[in-house]
Amino acid sequence: MKKNQTEKMKKVILITGASSGIGKETVQYFAGKGCNVIATMRNPEKETELNQLDNILVVKLDVKDEETIKTAIATGIAHFGYIDVLMNNAGYGQMGIFEATTQQQMANQFDVNVFGVMNTIKAILPYFRERKSGIILNISSGAGKFTLPLLSMYAASKFALEGFSEALSFELSALNIQVKIIEPGGTQTNFNQASADTFAHDSSLTDYDPFLTAANQMFNNMKQASITTMEVAEVIYKAATDGTTTLRYAIGNADFTKRLNDRQKMTDQEYVESIKSGFAKYLPQ
Repeated sequence: MKKNQTEKMKKVILITGASSGIGKETVQYFAGKGCNVIATMRNPEKETELNQLDNILVVKLDVKDEETIKTAIATGIAHFGYIDVLMNNAGYGQMGIFEATTQQQMANQFDVNVFGVMNTIKAILPYFRERKSGIILNISSGAGKFTLPLLSMYAASKFALEGFSEALSFELSALNIQVKIIEPGGTQTNFNQASADTFAHDSSLTDYDPFLTAANQMFNNMKQASITTMEVAEVIYKAATDGTTTLRYAIGNADFTKRLNDRQKMTDQEYVESIKSGFAKYLPQ
């Protein structure tokens, strides 16, 4: 087989938010499998590792800037010849007391986690329609299926992403374009630190102090995350290559799996009461 024919068989994936965590691990995983990867990030000039490999192209892309999205897609196609898969990974978790959350924090959460995903999909759809094929992988979260205290903004963004992705999958399936949702549980990344840095809190809202203490104690007593970014990358690779029309792929530790199963099997009120009982025991009597 000629080299150019072999090259054409390689899957090409564009990944947003590739500078760290799940995004960076997935770039390396796909590249290790022989795929060509367009690794996009807001500050590509700071990347010193991914750009050392021939089958990885590091490109600037800010999901809040439509021009950088269009340019990244065009640059990737010009470099590798085509794109098979779009992976929407860029995102973060705005956590904290809702009343203390600023208007800017609310807007940023949806601009990145929801509208950013919509922007990248809308930009690549004309290309996928022309090719009559394509796979879109949207990185959601367990917080897109069940809620926990202090996650009102993050859960809202992921619930929105889940609904959008599911509805979109119906209309695009008729065009031979697949939409798939990846739902990781707690993963060993800098996600928790990044969320702590933007945690919404107002010291004047002292009425919440007992709840904050109780909720934090509940989180401290939860089982620590045991899945790695590599484990998540393996599931993402499966979603991109298994040839099925499976919509959702969930991965997490035992605690995550239990919560996901509880949310699916319990009634709404049963689930709400189970979460309340988790932090209520730490509230002052």
